[in-house]
Amino acid sequence: MVREMAFLLQQEAAASSIAIRIVVAESIPEIMADRVQMQQVFMNLMLNAIDAMKDAGGELAITVKRTADDDLLVGVSDTGVGLPVDGPDQIFESFVTTKAHGTGMGLAITRSIVEAHGGRVWATANTGPGATFLFTLPNEVG
Repeated sequence: MVREMAFLLQQEAAASSIAIRIVVAESIPEIMADRVQMQQVFMNLMLNAIDAMKDAGGELAITVKRTADDDLLVGVSDTGVGLPVDGPDQIFESFVTTKAHGTGMGLAITRSIVEAHGGRVWATANTGPGATFLFTLPNEVG
């Protein structure tokens, strides 16, 4: 699904000189999740990353791996403008946006979907430019 979403957004990323890199660990856990809702999560996070780099280009990196607890951990990193200095945790609240024309619903919907699947979502500032949005989903099989 990650590769499908990257393919869908490839033209938009390329138009802003943004490269997409995907790293999927060899042994990732099987998870039970609503495919359409997970597509929405990836779409929200990837479009936000592209938007954060629109003016300068950069790299959108998506990593998928197993946690120590055998859950799935997904990271969506960009080299864009980074997290807001004031109240960075508020970005997951409804109607909070840092974009001129944003609705403030993308990350709130993302959080709602991830939590409904038993996971959690958070964001961290990169050591260099940009931010990384991470979410976990529980391993339902193992």
